[in-house]
Amino acid sequence: MSLPEPFVTRMQQLLGDEYDSFLAALLAERSRGLRVNTLKAKPEVIQAQAPWQLTPIPWCPSGFYYENQEQPGKYAWHAAGVYYLQDPSAMAVGEVAAPQPGERVLDLCAAPGGKATHLSALMQDQGLLVANEVSPPRVKALVENLERWGSKNVVITSVQPDQLARRFESYFDCIVVDAPCSGEGMFRKDELVRLQWSENMVRSCAATQKEILQAAYEMLAPGGRLVYSTCTFASSENEENVAWMLAHFPDLELVSALRHPSWQPGFHSDQQDPLRLTARLWPHRLQGEGHFVSCLRKAGEPVIGRRIRQEPNMYTKPDKELEAFAAEALNFLPPGPYLRYGDHIYQVPDELPIIQKLRVVRSGWHLGELRKGRLIPGHALALGLRPEQAQRCLHLSADSPEAAAYLEGHTLPTDLENGWALVCVDGFPLGWGKVTKGVLKNHYPKGLRGK
Repeated sequence: MSLPEPFVTRMQQLLGDEYDSFLAALLAERSRGLRVNTLKAKPEVIQAQAPWQLTPIPWCPSGFYYENQEQPGKYAWHAAGVYYLQDPSAMAVGEVAAPQPGERVLDLCAAPGGKATHLSALMQDQGLLVANEVSPPRVKALVENLERWGSKNVVITSVQPDQLARRFESYFDCIVVDAPCSGEGMFRKDELVRLQWSENMVRSCAATQKEILQAAYEMLAPGGRLVYSTCTFASSENEENVAWMLAHFPDLELVSALRHPSWQPGFHSDQQDPLRLTARLWPHRLQGEGHFVSCLRKAGEPVIGRRIRQEPNMYTKPDKELEAFAAEALNFLPPGPYLRYGDHIYQVPDELPIIQKLRVVRSGWHLGELRKGRLIPGHALALGLRPEQAQRCLHLSADSPEAAAYLEGHTLPTDLENGWALVCVDGFPLGWGKVTKGVLKNHYPKGLRGK
């Protein structure tokens, strides 16, 4: 691996005697991880039943290492949202944020969805999670990953941070800013990141990060937590940005982000320097890529019972088409409240704030689309269900030819009664099919087939 010379010089100065170990780690094979979806399964059960060896990641109770030669992304459990493939170090961010059920949480730079899925699971799908991504090409992956995860409490937006701040002043209990960065921590994982790196990129990223952090501060409620993280080694994008926040916003204080002995304190001048409370995850000191994590708390106490104007277009009486579909295919009626976007029906969080005039990509749990007087169920609806909530289930084994055929878009023979059926692997929903005369017509989304 060829490293940029300015990067090498800086890292030698930062690390001193540790540089050789650091360089050896960058040249070694990287570690791979997955995080179990605790909305759907217990980590210890997946560890016991997985067809490959899973070794616990010490700082994330739902995280596991897997061997480099394994391909869990091609196993049907992945399509069912049983786990998310994620760098082990990146799992640190959600653990530091530690959102609680019922909180208002913002993932400000959310694509492709690793942090957002982690936050949703820790919230137990209760409260409100806003997942924002300004880059339209990256929003698609964010939607796919959150739908696969089965999240119901998530609003997905694609809005500039300053525009979002004008709408949500002092609103969120917890904000995660996993900021766009120069990506130095990904050098051994992604060759393109290494080739595109430059000192100008580092300077540009640091400036952009300050703008994002200022917007995040404006949206943070009294007593709220702001978790700032990057996957780069540059101090100008890490500790220096945290110091800038402390200097510009006196009501912020650092709380310790150090959650595991293998995490190192950020660069600091002495034991009185608050930057010692930030965390560095170094690839030569643990099994994972490079990461920086910090946690800032805003002074004040959370306001109990605080309210914000709710979205006026919400309604509680279900559409007749939804009632008809639930009576025919489900064993319950999604309880609402609901929101319509054109012909699309969503179940939305109870306290959905006003989202009019924002670019909203998903406003909650997508239940389906109205066509010719009927509801065509959404893929997100399937992935958010439990098998017992559907009247008809086609149960398949994850390693069966039938499961592979379904994921490729093929029809399947079945003895189920006519009507909509939930297709499941090992008890985890995969998607919909519609049974007619012994044949299940495939309704797995065409854009996901063969992935």
